[in-house]
Amino acid sequence: MTFEIEGILHKKFDVESKSSSFQTREFVITTEGTYPQYVKFQLTQDKCGVIDPCEEGEKVKVSFDLRGREWQGKYFTNLNAWKVDKVVQNNQGFQGPTPPSPPIFEEGNSFNDGGLPEDFNDLPF
Repeated sequence: MTFEIEGILHKKFDVESKSSSFQTREFVITTEGTYPQYVKFQLTQDKCGVIDPCEEGEKVKVSFDLRGREWQGKYFTNLNAWKVDKVVQNNQGFQGPTPPSPPIFEEGNSFNDGGLPEDFNDLPF
């Protein structure tokens, strides 16, 4: 099952070699909202570098899976990230389509009763 979350990259940690053939890397994001949360993710193996292009303080979108396991009667849960993208922020807000400009009538044009220049009189409607 795949999940996604957006937040501000708070902290990147160095790659840790757990054995000669297994490495991990952790990072933390801060969620936005009334009660921000610090959420720690783990990257493994060849995915350890996906966080490299991102800088602390940037807004990111993290794709991750939930991982859980039992060990000696204790239960552990991990957020296993596999993709991290920078979120492009548009500080200008939403901008819809530009409305069409009204026709420009130059001085000296003659207008009929409809407020249009005389050369519009030959239109079929």
